[in-house]
Amino acid sequence: MTHLIAYLPAPPFQDLPLGPLNFRLYGLCIALGALAGVAIMRRRWQAMGGDPEDMTTIALVAIPAGLIGTRIYHVITDWSRLYSGGRWWPDAFMIWKGGLGIPGGIVLGTLAGVLTARRLKVSVPLGFDAAAPAVPLAQAIGRIGNYFNQELFGRPTKVPWGLNVDVPYRPLKYAEYATFHPTFAYEALWNFGLVGFIVWAGKKIVLKPGRWFSVYLVGYGVGRFWVELMRSDTVTKLLGLRVNTWVSALIFLVGIVWMFWGGSPVDSEATAELRAGGNPREFAAGPGLAVLRGEVPAGADATPSDAGADTVAEQAGADVLVDDADLPSGPADGDPEDAQE
Repeated sequence: MTHLIAYLPAPPFQDLPLGPLNFRLYGLCIALGALAGVAIMRRRWQAMGGDPEDMTTIALVAIPAGLIGTRIYHVITDWSRLYSGGRWWPDAFMIWKGGLGIPGGIVLGTLAGVLTARRLKVSVPLGFDAAAPAVPLAQAIGRIGNYFNQELFGRPTKVPWGLNVDVPYRPLKYAEYATFHPTFAYEALWNFGLVGFIVWAGKKIVLKPGRWFSVYLVGYGVGRFWVELMRSDTVTKLLGLRVNTWVSALIFLVGIVWMFWGGSPVDSEATAELRAGGNPREFAAGPGLAVLRGEVPAGADATPSDAGADTVAEQAGADVLVDDADLPSGPADGDPEDAQE
């Protein structure tokens, strides 16, 4: 049996007992990710001149919807392998046993957030900009939980940062190996980098309303694509590739179309003002709040861009630093049905 040197030890425990309560560390990571994401959204929205409570209200609807979406995605994509032939009852509803897919969470969570924003009469494009770095931040923190479940790792490796995986969690075809690529960590680091890039780039250029979220989609699609190519767990495939690989490519394409729909995503005039030393917070003053809430100031044209929406969206959001600080339990054989996909 080949025994590789472990450089990153397996987690010593999965649960955190506190008196009569017992918390799953993976679940705590998800919760912390959600809280961190909401905190960033609130700060960015407030810097734009909006009421941060609007973001809290949207999150209270979008986060549960996103969790439901992750489960629906998992059940659909793994239907033939895990749930067909009557096996769906009650297994399809046993979410506490794991099996969540992030793409489904993105779709349903976004839809719920948009509907809630409309009900609150909040500008949807600017809301997307507030959420652009918050979503990958939540996902990155949630990915840390995969470490405690010993799941979503890649193929065997001898790299210094290889993850030691206990025997019960190793895929059968790699049972003789001890260390594997920590692909969940790669994705987490990629998402942290994406958060930093969006915040940094927002200080350099101004994009049209909503376009920062397309930057997130493009970045997430690219990162998830190459991570999927390294995974070793058993999943449903389509035309020889993992379903999540195809979905990652689709997310990337959606982001590209969104970004360049109607021309260049860059607001040249607002970018020039920013580089000339304009204070992003100044652009959120005056009519900014009315624009954020989907209203048109008295005497202004009905076109949001004429009311300074483009400037408010990016100039204000770009100035917010990420200085505050997203899925579930792993099976004995390391298969993904018990993990965040």
